[in-house]
Amino acid sequence: MATAAAVLVAHLLPSPSAAAAPPAPTTATTTTAPTTATTSSAAPPTTAGSSAATRQAALTRALAALPTGRHGEFSVAVRNNRTGGTYRYRASDTYETASIVKVDILAAVLLRAQDDGRSLTDAERSAATRMIRASDNDAATYLWNRAGGASGVRAANRRLGLTHTTPGTEGWGLTRTTVGDQVTLVNRALGTSGPLTSASRAYIRGLMTTVNGDQDWGVPAAAHRGETAAVKNGWLSRSTENGRWIINSIGRITGPGVDLTVAVLSHGHSGMSTGVALTEQIIKLARQHLAW
Repeated sequence: MATAAAVLVAHLLPSPSAAAAPPAPTTATTTTAPTTATTSSAAPPTTAGSSAATRQAALTRALAALPTGRHGEFSVAVRNNRTGGTYRYRASDTYETASIVKVDILAAVLLRAQDDGRSLTDAERSAATRMIRASDNDAATYLWNRAGGASGVRAANRRLGLTHTTPGTEGWGLTRTTVGDQVTLVNRALGTSGPLTSASRAYIRGLMTTVNGDQDWGVPAAAHRGETAAVKNGWLSRSTENGRWIINSIGRITGPGVDLTVAVLSHGHSGMSTGVALTEQIIKLARQHLAW
């Protein structure tokens, strides 16, 4: 098991073409601010008069009809934070997080700092910027340890309300979770309530809405013109699945009359690009059919 874990960690890279060595820290000057979408999704395939149940049933059929040849399994959850409406597809399935756990790590570090009555140190703040904006793995390992490792993140998750997330004991990328827990995490990290202070939530939001350009995929693909997307993605060529890919995307889309939290978890893709394409297709289908 230790050998398999070592191979896995070597694949937790910030880009599919990066070398196996840990990535160098990325400076803030390389970041972009993809906070506003410039394209719109297609019109919803259901009529405005369709009931919520009808729209959800149509979405379930559309998701079930997606091709599976080059893809494996996926789950999706969407919450309309304005109305409280929620849609889940294969909600009970669990998946390895890869780098989406970095939001969880940052929340745990912030909770620990709050408990100590202090702000983040300069080193913690620098690592948080690299971890979220550039998905830097060395920064994640540093903050994972600052949070108290698996036991510290587990304690934070109890406070955050994550009931189906198990921190990885052999590495943060091996954490397992569900789409429901990821929607809860994003809302506790970016919303208006929970154990994190408003300043901590604003800090996380600021990082997730200003990710580097190569991190700007997944959830933002469903944002309409003038809306803001906060996102954290995870991707991993899994050694225990013959190199097939885990592709995950979590985030929140906000704008005039819109406040949606989205989580897509998946594995078994034949390549990273095919997995990203399917993930974005799933997110767009969800928004189109639900008409949110």
